Amino acid sequence: METTSPAFESTYRQILGVSFFVGAARQAVEAGCRGGLVVAPAAPALVELGRDGEYRRALLEADVVLTDSAFMVLLWNLMMGDRIRRVSGLEYLEVLLSRPEFREPGASFWVMPSVASMERNLAWLQSGGYAVREEDCYLAPRYPGGQIADGRLVELLQRRRPQHIIIGLGGGVQEKLGLYLKAHCAAPPGIHCIGAAIGFLSGDQVRIPKWADRSGLGWLFRCLSSPKRFVPRYLGALRLAPVLWRYRSRMPDAVA
Repeated sequence: METTSPAFESTYRQILGVSFFVGAARQAVEAGCRGGLVVAPAAPALVELGRDGEYRRALLEADVVLTDSAFMVLLWNLMMGDRIRRVSGLEYLEVLLSRPEFREPGASFWVMPSVASMERNLAWLQSGGYAVREEDCYLAPRYPGGQIADGRLVELLQRRRPQHIIIGLGGGVQEKLGLYLKAHCAAPPGIHCIGAAIGFLSGDQVRIPKWADRSGLGWLFRCLSSPKRFVPRYLGALRLAPVLWRYRSRMPDAVA
């Protein structure tokens, strides 16, 4: 019979069939910078684990899965009597950007959702002394549902060979793109799916104070900033409660 080692148990938890990293943010960054795929799934996307096979595969094949969802962490700790910590995408990004290589030209490559986001994020990065130029950014096309492929992006990355790829797209999309890049880039660098985190710092999205992020209240600031956009999203995330109650550490059954 297989048993889980104490070392594994202290650093990871199997939640909904996915191995979540539950160590400190700095440990997560160190692991992510060794190469591979880092994802930070939010509650609205986790609800779809049983319906979206490609998203499920991205989480299962990721090298580091962050406990970004404050709602999932709260539910898990209440249900299981556990005390796992939350590492948000924002906290992860701040630690990641503290690494000295981000001050070096060509070390990082950023996948952005729009021209407006790219301009705001670039301005913030450059004002902070980060050596990121427009040539170090890629405007993602509107990817279709299901499996994602982007040969043009792979060719660009193979020419530039950055140490880090930072993907700032929406949840449910960025993880699939990250999985594709991990499979198609020779000697893949660190692929960090951080979603809206850069926008919280640059002002592209509502700014979330550190105390609010640490308290798991980032969702409230987003809802207040754009109720029509975010309130339905987070109300839908409440469906995670019965899913987690039913499956606990098991992957939800696939739904056709």
